[in-house]
Order: sequence, then C-alpha cells, then structure tokens
Amino acid sequence: MLELNMDDVLAVLQSVAPQLAVIGVAFLAAILVTVFTGAKRIAGEGKRKLTHALTWIVAVAVALASVNSMLMGPLKNIVTSATAEKLSLSAETIEATNKLAVDIEEEGITLLKNDNGTLPLAKGNVNVFGWASTNPIYGGTGSGSLSDAYDTVSLLDGLNNAGFTTNQELSDFYTSYATERGKISVTAADWTLSEPPAANYSQELIDNAKAYSDTAIVVIGRVGGEGLDLPTDMKADDVIYNNNSAEYDDFEAGQHYLELNRTEHDMLDLVCANFENVVVVYNGANAFEMGFVNDYPQISSVVWAPHPGQAGFTALGTVLSGETNPSGKTSDTFLYDLTQAPSWNNFGDFAYDNVEEFQVESARGTRSPRFVNYTEGIYVGYRFYETASDEGLIDYDSTVQFPFGYGLSYTTFSQSMGAVTYANGTVSFDVTVTNTGSVAGKDVVEVYSNPPYTNGGIEKATANLVTYEKTKLLEPGESQTISISFDDDDLASYDYQNAKAYVLEAGDYTVSINADSHTEYASTVVSVAETNAYNTADNTHNGDEVVATNVFDDANGDLVYLSRANGFANYAEATAAPTNYGMADEYKSTYYNNGNYDPTQFDNASDEMPTTGANNGVRLYDLRGVDYDDAKWNDLLDELTVDDMNNLIANGGYSNAAVDSIGKIRLSDVDGPAALKDNFTGVSSIGLPCNVAMACTWNKNLARQFGETIGDMAHELQVSGWYAPSINIHRSAFGGRNFEYFSEDPVLTGAQAAQEMLGAADRGVYSFTKHFALNEQETQRNGQLCTWANEQSIREIYLRAFEIVVKSDNDAQAIMGSFNYIGNTYSSAHLGLNQTVLRDEWGFTGMVETDYFSGPNYMYQNADQLIRGGTDIMLATTETTNYVTDLSATAVQQMRRACHNILYTAVNSWRYADGDPAAVTPTWMSVMYGVDIVAAVVLVGLGVVAFKRSKERA
Repeated sequence: MLELNMDDVLAVLQSVAPQLAVIGVAFLAAILVTVFTGAKRIAGEGKRKLTHALTWIVAVAVALASVNSMLMGPLKNIVTSATAEKLSLSAETIEATNKLAVDIEEEGITLLKNDNGTLPLAKGNVNVFGWASTNPIYGGTGSGSLSDAYDTVSLLDGLNNAGFTTNQELSDFYTSYATERGKISVTAADWTLSEPPAANYSQELIDNAKAYSDTAIVVIGRVGGEGLDLPTDMKADDVIYNNNSAEYDDFEAGQHYLELNRTEHDMLDLVCANFENVVVVYNGANAFEMGFVNDYPQISSVVWAPHPGQAGFTALGTVLSGETNPSGKTSDTFLYDLTQAPSWNNFGDFAYDNVEEFQVESARGTRSPRFVNYTEGIYVGYRFYETASDEGLIDYDSTVQFPFGYGLSYTTFSQSMGAVTYANGTVSFDVTVTNTGSVAGKDVVEVYSNPPYTNGGIEKATANLVTYEKTKLLEPGESQTISISFDDDDLASYDYQNAKAYVLEAGDYTVSINADSHTEYASTVVSVAETNAYNTADNTHNGDEVVATNVFDDANGDLVYLSRANGFANYAEATAAPTNYGMADEYKSTYYNNGNYDPTQFDNASDEMPTTGANNGVRLYDLRGVDYDDAKWNDLLDELTVDDMNNLIANGGYSNAAVDSIGKIRLSDVDGPAALKDNFTGVSSIGLPCNVAMACTWNKNLARQFGETIGDMAHELQVSGWYAPSINIHRSAFGGRNFEYFSEDPVLTGAQAAQEMLGAADRGVYSFTKHFALNEQETQRNGQLCTWANEQSIREIYLRAFEIVVKSDNDAQAIMGSFNYIGNTYSSAHLGLNQTVLRDEWGFTGMVETDYFSGPNYMYQNADQLIRGGTDIMLATTETTNYVTDLSATAVQQMRRACHNILYTAVNSWRYADGDPAAVTPTWMSVMYGVDIVAAVVLVGLGVVAFKRSKERA
C-alpha cells in the first residue's frame, strides 16, 4: 500500500471525468442559450426571461444530478472513508501500547561490539554526537509511516529518561544546523544526510564536551520507505542529495547510501581524536557497512537500534545504562562491502528493449515492461556466505562482519545439546541454556541444518535455520531447558528439475545449535536411510493438501542460476549484470496488460450462469462460524445480484463494501506494518517498532503480543482488517521497504509474522499478509516488473514465510498481492500462485486482495483478469478498471467465488461477534439526501416564480 499522492488524485479525476464533462456541457449549453436567445431571436421579454431561467434551472439540476452520480458512484467509497467518525485510542490502550513498544525495542536492540566492557555506561553526563541524535529515525515512510497524533519519545528523551544527562550545547549545535530531514515520499526522495562539517565544530564546543564527559555516543541514521529503494550510487542522475560542504562532496561516484559519507567520517575522526570511549549507535533498519568501527580503536561499542516507533527510544536508554541486558540478534548478515552481495548486479531498473507492442499510455506517460533476475537462486543472505565459505569461494572473516543471528550480551551463556531422537519423521532434543555470567539476561536457541549435498544435484546451503526459541530472563547461574522438535519435512529441498517435488534425500544431516549462523555450540548427525519424494496424495510435504509440484516453470526465464556445483564455479556468470534485455517470444505470447487483455478470450462456452438475486432469506450473520464448504453458503451466494458482486469486488480500498440485501456491513481495512493508519480518514494508532526490530528480538511471545495489541487498537478504532504483516525477504540491503519486512531468512520471518497474525486474529481482526509474492524491490514495482526466479528459490525462500503464516491458521484471514509480475504474469492474476499454491496446496480459505489499485496509472490492473487469476477484491478507492466488464457465465462464476472468500473473511471478523450488526447510513449520504430535497424544492420554486413572472411580463 501507499500514501495519498498524485496517483490518487489522477485516478479520482479520471473516474469522475464523465460527470465533470456533463456538468461542463450543461453549463456551456446554458451560456450559449442565454447568449443566443436575445431580443432579436425571442420576441417578448417574458418569454425570453422564462427561457433563460428554465435553461439555468435545468443546467443546475443536471449538475446536481452529476454530483450525485459522482458521490454515489466512483467517489462513494472515498467520501465514506474521508467523512467517517474520527475515533481515537483510550488512555489505557495508549499506555499499554507504549509499554509494549519499549519491551519490543529492548529485546530488538542488538549489541554488535562491546570491547573492554564499555557498556553499560554509568548514569550521568554523556555527549551525544551526530545530527541524527536530534532527528532520529522512528519508522519508515509510505504505508509504514507513523502518525503525529500521539506523543513521541525522542532518542535524547530516551537517554535522559534512563538517568543520563545529555550535552545540551551539542544538541543545540545540531538543531541550529538543520531541523528537518530530507523528505522521502512514495514517488520522490531527498536523500540528503544533514551533518555539520567537522570545520563547523568550534574548539570551544569540543573543549566543553570533553569537560562535560569523557564518553561520546555517536548516532548514525539511515531511513527507507515505500516506493523507492535506497540509492546504490549516490551520484546517479536520479538521486537528489545536497552536500554538507561547498569544499567537498559527501559521496564520490559509485558510493552508496549504506556507507559512511565524508562528513560522517570527518565527524568520527574529530570525536575519536578527543574521546577514548566512543559508542556508535546505528539507527536504521537496513544492514549497514560498519567496517569503519575497526578503524578507530576508540570505538569500543556498537549498538544497532532499528526503528523504534513512537515510544521505543526509551529502550535505548535502558540498554545503554544496563537496566536492560540486550538480547537482540541480527536479522540480516552485515557485510564489510555490500557491493559483493550476490544480488548486487541484479537489483534495480532494467528495461526491456523489444517490447514496443506492450507499451501503454497512462496518466503517468508511456509505460512498458521492466525485469529483474533472481539469479542467485536459494543463496540469499547467510545461506550464500556460509556455503560460499565452506566451498572456499570467499574468505568469511574478511567478507562478513556480523553474521545472521549474531548479538552480544552483558552476560555470557552456555548451551548444551541433549540426546537427539529421530522417530516417525520427527527430530527432537533438549537444549539447556545456562547464564554463566554475572547479570540476568536472555538468550536465543538457534537450530540449523546442513543437509547432504551431491555435486551438481539439488541446490542446498550448508546453513539453514530450522527453528528457534528464546529463553526467559535467566538470573546468573540459572538454567532453562528448552525442548526442540521439528518434522523432517523441514530438512527437505525442492527439486524443480527432476522430481519436481520436495525431496528429503538419503544421507547425513548435521543438526546444530548455534550462537549465530557461523558459530556452532554443538551438533549431531541425523541419518535419513531412504530418499523420500513428497509426490503422492498420502505423502505430501509439510501437510500440503495436494502434492506440491512445479507451478512456476513460466517464471524461470531460462536464466543461469547460481549453483554450488564445483565450488560455485558459475558464480561470475550467474551473478553478472544482465546482458540480454529482450523478452523471449514464448513469454511475449502470453504477456498481458490493459493494452491487450481481452477477457472474452478466456471465457468457457460450457460454463453455466450461476443463480443470482434469489430470495432465500439468509443473512450473512447466519454463516458466522459455518464451515467454508458448507452448503449454506450456496444459499447466501444465490441471493447476490451481479451488481452486488461487482460492487463488493471492486471497492476494497481501505474497506470492503456493504451489501444491504444480505446484511453485509461496510468494514474498515487500514495500513500499516507497525500501526493502524487510514490515509483517508486520518484515523491512526500508535506506531510500534518496525518489523526488523521485531525480528531482532527472536521472541515469538512478543510478536504475539504485537498482534494482540494491534487487535485491541483496532476495536477502539472500529477497524476490521489490517494491511500487514509485510513478509517479503531482504534479498538486498537496499530494499526500500526492508524496515517493514523482517529478515533475509524466511523461517524467522514466517514464525514472527505468524504470531503477529495470530495475535490479531485472537481479537477477531483479519490480517492481509503481504506482498504475495516476490516483491523484494521498490524500483519499478508498479512498472510491469517481470520477476524471474527458479521454482526452488520461489518455494524455499520467497513463499516459505507465507506458507508458515497460512498454515498456522487456515481459517478466515487475508492475503494482499504484490505489484510485480511473476515471470510474465501479474502476481494478482497468477492462478498458479493464488489458487494452486495458496488454496489447493496450503488450504487457504480467506480473501486475496490486490495491492493498491490504480488502473489508469499502472495500466496492467483490471478486474476481469484478476478474478480469473484467483484474486477476490480490488484495493481501489475510486472507479477505474476495478469493475468486471465481461459478465459472461465464466466471469460470474469467478465473481461468485471471490464473494464467497470476501464474505467468509468478513463474517468471521470481530464486527459480527456480538450478533447481526446494524447498517449505518454514512452522515454525508444523509446530508446529500437533505441537500437534494432542498435543492429540488428550490429549483421547482424558482421554476414556478419564473412562470409567474413571464405571465406578468406577457
């Protein structure tokens, strides 16, 4: 989803263009009649005045009718949203939510370095350097942005609240330099990193700081958001950046956003030349190049504080003071050089050079297909670095600075692995965690597998997170035994080339408990005697309802994918930048956008028109708790007219529409990943820490509380659906929305997100888990972006988190699609994705919604295609191409299916928990009816007066 922007304005104007045209014609006609019916053409003043009066009365009547048509048609949903009652949170909920935010951030803050026990700091005076200390990052932008309706705890507030006294002279110095961060929106960004040049620091300022405290905290901040990825070249033509000095450039050509710039380097030089104890706080959600901390012996401690939401900076103070012992673990791998990531060359904007036939004219100008190649296959994040190290491709220590799952503590822990049993397809063992240090703390049990690999066989990484658990708070000397159990299905790999199914190959599987993806505590071998291919109805993978077999052959793109064979012998070829910018003819033949899609070509003449408009006396409430496949649903669905179905499908933007005939009330669905936020009504909740912070907690209980709190706030704001959690993968550190996604790992992502979803579901709020699927970059995301990947990576990496979420609760929930194409098919029109995988394999029974629907702007979204591709509802706020136009039997059958899914989700929400809810007529509609009546009376009265006066003049 996205914030209101020019796309919204253009879409609204286009949707009401016919009515505006009618109004224009009516008034133009009235003017022409007035001008050309003068005394020379119509004799008699009375008759002439009557003609003029009646002409203008008719023009006004036509205008009023056109306005009514706009309000009751294309603008109905948007006006209803914009004029809804502005609700707010109770004081009790605000207090509870702020406390949870602090709890999450306390466990999400990750200690990356702590030489000489510099942390925790003694309370008292402290210097805080870096402009970001006075303007920190609370959350991302776009749908993940935070509301200004609630109080925010600043970074300095958090330190002061914990008992530190920060140097006000330094803070004033920064605020006098700049008070606002460059604006980053969905469609444009100013990436300027305000930071006073070292020359701006007076000697007096430095001397005073040294006298104030011998400790310096340096804050480095980076922001990200929806619509734009982080710049990989700060000198690129489309990057807006203002240097901090006229004497030099902050960035040289080829430098990127996720490394220090010159001004920041100079500031660190200055600080480290004057202070022996320096703590660096990185306030950002994207993995950052931190090799610089090794260049300064004075930097003894490094803390990663992901976006904390509106209250979370309180946690930074408690962590730095030692009141809280940090227990966060990295959710991504931190590299010394991000340009060495295997995705580096295949992330960004790549335009086809032979697709003129697919060019379409839109409100944004000419648009044509783009592409991105996921050629690294399954080797994403730590899976690549651990495997590449084991194969001798890279030197691990000079490549990886902080591994995945890494994090320090103020205490120490030991972990011991009990006897491992493998029986009836289940691997089980106990892990005993002991606090061997001197302060209380929490630790994480991380379980990895290293499967047997045959050179040239199924691709397998040498490290794969299988499961994890977090301990309780352990006092010094205290132990906790955690029971670990998982199915051997979790050790299987997907063989898309031969078996075309999941396969658990025979051989020895090393199962280990680790401190991080690279550092092992203990391990054992689980031996699988025979190869098991999950390819029969009575032997499906991970509880699939039907056999999972190849669905995405059309997304392979005939690319060279990275292979472990012969020590990654094809690494250079597979990870090179694209050289072929042409779309193959075989993919062109089935490529569709709004310029060439004809729904009638996909009608089936043998399909029969379903029953519509029946009078069965069934109301939606009667179906609450009724099984999805119960025959009673047919009785309800038979009652829907084609118009009922079309309106329900078309109008899913921030709501789903009312259907009065069956007692379906309008429900409110809102953004975003860390809060509840309605872009139209302005109703919003407190913003919690971002999902990166949640991932870094590695705490499923906190994730569950997150979802429950979202649900509690939803009740007070009359919200039924939540456009979250967002669970795409951190394929690249430069992903603009990495802040609202969780991790580079699908298991960590899926497990945490599932708890968020279940927590909201406990309160009767349905979650739109998003973006389904392969939406790992913002660049050209709605520019017909063809995403090419092999089936193994699609299933093991990019769909795995969605699978975990769906299978954790197959009952009424929701999925939001993605903007991109998968291969040559728009994801929301991909029947293999939305039906075969999601519903047939995984058993999903909820509704599937598009991402933001802007047909005239994107020019590839149309309801006719999408209902045939397994999507149910359009996230549209006004009338464009979101209505089904081909009302054939084939189409109406799909409309009926879609409405079943929408209604099943709606009736099982909390709004139907206490009985059949009464429909409420929106206030604006009542006002409109009143205005219409008054206007009609006035116009009739004016007509009567005109007639009387004409007779008087006769």
